[in-house]
Amino acid sequence: MIFRQLFDGVSSTYSYLIASRHGGEALIIDPVLEKVDRYLKLMQELDLRLVKAIDTHLHADHVTGLGALRDRTHCVTVMGEQSKVDVVSMRIADGDRLTIEGVSLDVLYTPGHTDDSYSFVLGDRVFTGDTLLIRGTGRTDFQNGDSRAQWESLQRLLRLPDETLVFPAHDYKGDTVSTIAEEKRFNPRLLVRDADEYAALMASLHLPNPKMMDVAVPANMHQGLHQEEVAKRGWALTAEQALRVVGRDDVALIDLREKSERERRGVIPGSLHAPYADLMDTIGEGGLVHGLARSGKTIVFYCAFGERSAMAVQAAQDQGLAGARHLEGGVAAWTRAGGETR
Repeated sequence: MIFRQLFDGVSSTYSYLIASRHGGEALIIDPVLEKVDRYLKLMQELDLRLVKAIDTHLHADHVTGLGALRDRTHCVTVMGEQSKVDVVSMRIADGDRLTIEGVSLDVLYTPGHTDDSYSFVLGDRVFTGDTLLIRGTGRTDFQNGDSRAQWESLQRLLRLPDETLVFPAHDYKGDTVSTIAEEKRFNPRLLVRDADEYAALMASLHLPNPKMMDVAVPANMHQGLHQEEVAKRGWALTAEQALRVVGRDDVALIDLREKSERERRGVIPGSLHAPYADLMDTIGEGGLVHGLARSGKTIVFYCAFGERSAMAVQAAQDQGLAGARHLEGGVAAWTRAGGETR
């Protein structure tokens, strides 16, 4: 496995680059905007293709690199379903599994620092965001934080095997990694009897707001791809327009979501499955979508919220598939308009 822990000294943020092999797919956790060029250079050096960029929560101390990485690599952006961010490509929930080639992350909903905080377990290690820090825990006094909810989240993390490596989103002392056993024994915020005592401890901290909070939070809430630019080119269908054409013999509806998303959220009847990860194969010569387009069908891509489909329709147009379109707003817009899913 390729594993890199990367550091932003301004915000004391750790970002994590993970892949199973050189020349393969990669994901990154908690990227920082100012470090995007560094990440891309490293991935070029390691011959990696970024396919997913994940934020553990809506950050208040730095501007995320999710949007910039999506724009420059066409990767899938990922956050929790509770997040107040306007649009990401994929929203996850507790118990989900995030996968790329050779890598699988178990998804844990661990609210308390914020109401959209998640942790991710990868084999012998856990990425805890701001929930569990090294000899500390994330503050709970803004962004719908809740000390008692965090206490329960911490108990869940502490039930992981003692030898599990702990990789947090921040450290302000220079520490890089801990273990569950160490945190049980030495973390002063965990040496309390119960949720009430923990809540009292957190309430006594009286911490100043993060220096970047007034800039970072609004910026991080608006990461969505500007789908109106695709619409201006005539490559988009609104949900209402899609309702009128879906089911016609000359229209092929292509679902770009992953299998787990389809199982959880349902599919639009009659659609074909061609995951976004395989897009270039399916729109290339001999691919499923390429063949359907060449047979005279109008291709309509869709995904969860319209980001992947907007990137897909651009790629299809670049391949000469002039009839390709996408469903603006994805399945979310489709269901709001009264569209059926099964």
